[in-house]
Amino acid sequence: MKFLDEAKIFVKSGDGGAGCMSMRREAFVEFGGPDGGDGGRGGAIIIECVDGLNTLIDFRYRQHFKAERGHHGMGKDRFGAKGKDLVVRVPAGTQILAEDKETLLADMTTVGQETVLLAGGDGGHGNARFKTSTNRAPRRADPGYPGSEMWLWLRLKLIADIGLVGLPNAGKSTFISAVSRAKPKIADYPFTTLHPNLGVIRSNNREMVMADVPGLIQGAHEGAGLGTRFLGHVERCGAILHLVDGTADDVAENYRIVRGELDAYGGALTDKQEIIALNKCDALIEEIIDENVKALSEASGKKVYAISGAAGMGVESLMEVLFTAVIDAREAEKELAAEQFADNVSIEDSDGDEEGAE
Repeated sequence: MKFLDEAKIFVKSGDGGAGCMSMRREAFVEFGGPDGGDGGRGGAIIIECVDGLNTLIDFRYRQHFKAERGHHGMGKDRFGAKGKDLVVRVPAGTQILAEDKETLLADMTTVGQETVLLAGGDGGHGNARFKTSTNRAPRRADPGYPGSEMWLWLRLKLIADIGLVGLPNAGKSTFISAVSRAKPKIADYPFTTLHPNLGVIRSNNREMVMADVPGLIQGAHEGAGLGTRFLGHVERCGAILHLVDGTADDVAENYRIVRGELDAYGGALTDKQEIIALNKCDALIEEIIDENVKALSEASGKKVYAISGAAGMGVESLMEVLFTAVIDAREAEKELAAEQFADNVSIEDSDGDEEGAE
């Protein structure tokens, strides 16, 4: 299945049904009067976050979504039925943006979350609505109100616990294939990874999701290479695992290049916990490993882990560090959600007290 993380679609809610202009005509009923029913309301456009999807590829083949219009009113005071709502199903982590690609309309992060994006048009009134004491036989019926329509951008940001970053050929695909069941393309040339890969890592009844994004090069924030298009997938990660190729001539400079691109991208990446690992150490002797670890530690100011994804060297201890980082990030997220909930409750209570005082 091809990976697609951005799509443009057109959505339109249903028009309201027209009201009916009808007069009651029955035998032995001398003054029947108006009996035209109202039209039904048009269907709404609903965005639903569902499980089992991790790409927007479905929107490559269908770009137009229109809800059913409301049914027309009929005689004998029969109201038209409401049009069926149209549910657009998206994977978790999808952002709904306006046509300008900047205005955020909805952020679908939780499976089961629903958002009514466009309400359907109201149905028109039938002539029975216009009967008065002075107008006993109105011959007016309104058409239904039109629904709303707009172009939308869908942007998928994968929800993972660990984001895997580094220069091309740093061994990211090899690493994620070694610690999970993910099967990314692996080769001895750069940019073998052209779209993000997800891998689920399980150990001792613990589980975390790792996202491998295509490699960054210098100038990526200006569009060089594959650019920073896929860094949005790292924004939702709890921590970043930065892999550096231990066989490179200058590991410190390689670290600075990627770190500079992350800082230039901005957003939430600059504040995330960064774990640094020197990869491909199975191809180095102890003296070179120690020198590169020292140089990388001085450049980053952080502890550096010497590993080899291909040989499994140091991977188990690194996994413990990653699981600890994931647990800390989850706890911080829970605390933030609890604080936001408490703030909302306090605001509602204060509003209620003010109304009571009045």
